[in-house]
Amino acid sequence: MDINEILVIAMFLSFIALLFTGIPVAWVLGGIGVIFAGIGFLADMYMDTMTGLDYTTLGLVVNRLWKIMDNWILVALPMFIFMGIMLDKSGVAERLMQSMQELFGRVRGGLAITVTAIGIILAASTGIIGASVVLLAVMSLPSMTKQGYAMPLALGTIASAGTLGILIPPSIMLVIMADQLGLSVGDLFMGAVFPGLMLGGFYILYILITGIVKPDAAPIPPDAKPITMNAFMNVMKAVLPTLALIFVVLGSIFAGIATPTEASGVGAFGATMLALYNRKFNFKVLKEVVGGTMNTTAYIFAIFIGATCFALVLRELGGDELIESFLTGLPFGPYGIIFFILGVIFLLGFFLDWIEITLIILPLLAPVISALGLDIDGYGVVDNPELVWFVMLVAMALQTSFLTPPVGFALFYLKGVCPPNVQLRDIYKGVIPFIILQLIGLLILVFWPQLVLWLPATAYG
Repeated sequence: MDINEILVIAMFLSFIALLFTGIPVAWVLGGIGVIFAGIGFLADMYMDTMTGLDYTTLGLVVNRLWKIMDNWILVALPMFIFMGIMLDKSGVAERLMQSMQELFGRVRGGLAITVTAIGIILAASTGIIGASVVLLAVMSLPSMTKQGYAMPLALGTIASAGTLGILIPPSIMLVIMADQLGLSVGDLFMGAVFPGLMLGGFYILYILITGIVKPDAAPIPPDAKPITMNAFMNVMKAVLPTLALIFVVLGSIFAGIATPTEASGVGAFGATMLALYNRKFNFKVLKEVVGGTMNTTAYIFAIFIGATCFALVLRELGGDELIESFLTGLPFGPYGIIFFILGVIFLLGFFLDWIEITLIILPLLAPVISALGLDIDGYGVVDNPELVWFVMLVAMALQTSFLTPPVGFALFYLKGVCPPNVQLRDIYKGVIPFIILQLIGLLILVFWPQLVLWLPATAYG
């Protein structure tokens, strides 16, 4: 093993070790890049090694950052974040909860189905996991407890519905993945539609079956009223404005009328109009939304800067070739290698947010996937179909990771807003069936890539 390989391994080990110190991730990434550039420089000077690193290497970070900031696609990030936070403040979710409860009130498990349906709508309109999980918990957990729902079912439903935001477009994660891998944002957005709806459908089916098999776990409220046309119209009034906004944002991208950046601006404006329509808009709300947007965007771009420095030094040391040769040398075959990669990403999701995985790990894996020679049919229309398909697999693996005990991010978001009497073991017990459903969904995507690629191919064909 030569000095470059030793330094690459040491960089990854240092990164993992420093994550547990509580130092912000952006500082960890940038700091490790700077330190190992210095180590390489000193090794070349005093130990006659050939790492090729010196502090002029770090000067290239400026050019890389300029290229990132010059990318118009990334303008969509603050706009989609603004859209999501504004929708959280607009009262849309509360209106949906009130009206849909009336519609599903006489269905066993109807409140849990309502939570899942709202989770799907929130995912398509916000794409922010923490916000969705917290909002769903605050709105629905008291009602589910009052109705006598089994605590594991209630908690599992909230956590799983909230994590759909990582997958269903317009997911900010998919925007960054598209930028990092040079893929079309429209292809990724369309490729995520069927997988996201499939998972939501699995959740609802599980809730219905649970209501039949274990009636006490999902009781019908004693004061449930028959479904009336008035209840149906109330649901339409609550759902249609939000669905219209989603349709305008995604439809304009899919139809080629607007770029993702332009559509994100429309989404931000539309979310503001919805807040006005629901009489929730005022200067205080605007200040909170702008402040939240700035904080989230700054957090993401700080990690961009740190990850750029880390990745530059790693590549100068030949880290990408080392990882590619290791993975392609595994004796598992192409699909075995993919399962191995997904397993590693699943484990990384316990310790890293999706941003670090997207910025550091995903670009290193793209050449490996392209080199596997997978015969993934893009119908002659979708560029790099194997990468579009692989991104969906990664997104679903990360979503599963965020739900999985003991350290899934969504579980701690949920625990943070639950009453003190709710135990972590209740949350763990509740999410296990949903994790199994997500793994089934992941396997379906592995063996039927058409679920990802058919829609973008049809739209652009």
